Amino acid sequence: MAAPRVLLLDDEPFQLKLLSRQLANLGLDRVDTFTSGQAALALLEQQASGVQMIFLDLNMPGMDGVEFIRRLVDIRYTSALVLVSGEDERIRDTSVRLARAHHLNVLGHVGKPVQPETLRALLERWRNMAPKAAGEARKRYSAAQVRRAVAGGELVNYYQPKVEVMSGALKGVETLVRWRHPDDGLVFPDQFIGVAEEHGIIDDLTRIVLTEALAQARRWREAGLVLRIAVNVSMDNLVRLDFTDFVLGQIVRAGGAPEELILEVTESRLMTNALASLDTLTRLRL
Repeated sequence: MAAPRVLLLDDEPFQLKLLSRQLANLGLDRVDTFTSGQAALALLEQQASGVQMIFLDLNMPGMDGVEFIRRLVDIRYTSALVLVSGEDERIRDTSVRLARAHHLNVLGHVGKPVQPETLRALLERWRNMAPKAAGEARKRYSAAQVRRAVAGGELVNYYQPKVEVMSGALKGVETLVRWRHPDDGLVFPDQFIGVAEEHGIIDDLTRIVLTEALAQARRWREAGLVLRIAVNVSMDNLVRLDFTDFVLGQIVRAGGAPEELILEVTESRLMTNALASLDTLTRLRL
């Protein structure tokens, strides 16, 4: 596979030069560098299909990374995106979730200075994803198909490790649900979560994901590995007043502790019932 054309956007020329050199050492020599979001957008608007990967600095004067993400949505950018920042991991995680909520193809995030091993892993991830991204437009699934997948046990959890930057110690995992489709193979959540939310299936889906995640945490704990486990929940889950009881019941059943579970609210839905959501969030904190 040919090396992708890469766009680097950072307001610090030294960081651009450093990252360009690191990418060149990994065989990525088709690199365009920009210190201005407007200039980078001008290129993307003219040659949107030519750029296959963007490294975006979140902290920039003028147009910052968050605004640039929204502009990528406006121009229908569909290739890979990597977020770069010197901020702590929580801010980078939040930015990734924001970009994915806009259905952008986010490979991940990296801190500064960027490590060569991290770049190598990102490139390998891009190579694994590129054949699928280069094909036809992604399939849109119907509510009936998603409902059958939920009822038929076709959902499977994957777990992305979270490590301490300084020590490299494993501190927890993030639960990533996938749909093991009998014909289409592994389907990513941006192709079915929105359908589940729009058609009232998200509650059943989330409960399956959460139950299996806590069961997996129990298996790890019995093997001597105690980890905090993060699970994404929708705003729609929070309006169900029995959601708190369900979560606590599953924690008890799995023999875990409440502080070992992290519920991350996705940004894909607006809060339709603020009082009910606040009720649920308050009860979960008690």
